[in-house]
Amino acid sequence: MCSDSILYSSYDLPCGVTVRNRLVKSAMEESMSSAGKLPGSALYSLYRYWAHGNLGMVITGNVMVDSAAMTGPGGVALEKHTPIESFERWAKIIKSNGALAVMQINHPGRQVFKAMKGKALAPSAIPLNMGKHSKLFAEPTEMTCEDIHDVCNRFVETAKQAERAGFDGVEIHAAHGYLLTQFLSPLTNERQDEWGGSIINRARLLINIVSQIRAVCDKKFIVMVKLNSADFQRGGFDFNDACEVVSRLEALGVDIVELSGGSYEAPAMQGQTRDDRTLAREAYFLEFAKTLESKTNIPLMTTGGIKRASVAQEVVEQGCAFVGMASALAFTPDLAKKWQQDWTYSGVIPNCGWKDKTLSSLANMSMVRRQLRRLGNDLTTIRRPAPLWSLILDMVHRKKMTKRDVGA
Repeated sequence: MCSDSILYSSYDLPCGVTVRNRLVKSAMEESMSSAGKLPGSALYSLYRYWAHGNLGMVITGNVMVDSAAMTGPGGVALEKHTPIESFERWAKIIKSNGALAVMQINHPGRQVFKAMKGKALAPSAIPLNMGKHSKLFAEPTEMTCEDIHDVCNRFVETAKQAERAGFDGVEIHAAHGYLLTQFLSPLTNERQDEWGGSIINRARLLINIVSQIRAVCDKKFIVMVKLNSADFQRGGFDFNDACEVVSRLEALGVDIVELSGGSYEAPAMQGQTRDDRTLAREAYFLEFAKTLESKTNIPLMTTGGIKRASVAQEVVEQGCAFVGMASALAFTPDLAKKWQQDWTYSGVIPNCGWKDKTLSSLANMSMVRRQLRRLGNDLTTIRRPAPLWSLILDMVHRKKMTKRDVGA
């Protein structure tokens, strides 16, 4: 069971665009921009590997809608007046072998490292609770209504710029604790106005962004939303909330909802929770997707820990239109091709077992980013990187990029 698998069958999206197969490179934060927060040679080299990896769609890492609000150093930002020549080249590289190019667009909200010296906005002035590591993050400022409308406009302008640059679509990031998630979650949104309270109010910013992008971009421009299945924190955004939001997104003609989960505080996207729920060893959010699939006509994609073809096939057979892969494609960028040659081939997902869950999460991300940097330098990846050494190398890289980006 290789090339004849359903994984390699095409799929027609609601907007009329055909995706050549069901395997999607999901977003990872690369921290590999060139000067000026633009894509450059390192990202071009990295994305060439995925462009020729026989994937149906390639989603970029975080592209920020506000250059003064970055998740970390080495990030990419695309604003209304940003020159788009480097983005045009990026899109051409991604599409060079038949994959669709989708730009993930995002705003970090309160998830901003203090060293970045930028904006740390949030629906409510509630700081991150990362235990002894909380001091690494900036204190957030509660957004005014003017701030909220400005952010909405920024998402729309970035989508328009992505379309001009030749991208096939955008994915609006409303997961993993970033700004739109902060509005959706009652743990981070205590507002008493039209942006807080009921799930409809908490989803208002996301709904406004989606509807405005749909209005100004071509009807065949793909609009995706990355959404948490849950916060995996007690009292947070839950699956019933997710179902309500998806129902609203369906009415707006969203093409794909990518189902994920968690945040910096509860990194469920790495298989860790903070509410005692147990996630599967692979395809962490498949159970949520199976339940949601019966409630919506939007094509679903689930991402989280998938590294084997048999699991990817199960994801599609259980009702998901697409299989999202991230970490496994950092270690094996041509994993989709390898499965066609050897169905039993297993990819790699890093798993640091340190007792400090925050440091363990950072080490996991460091091991992934180490592989991304190696690919960006046209070096082979390391199948079993040491977590401590990877974390040290990542800290050195981030310090260098912080100095370049903010002069720290």
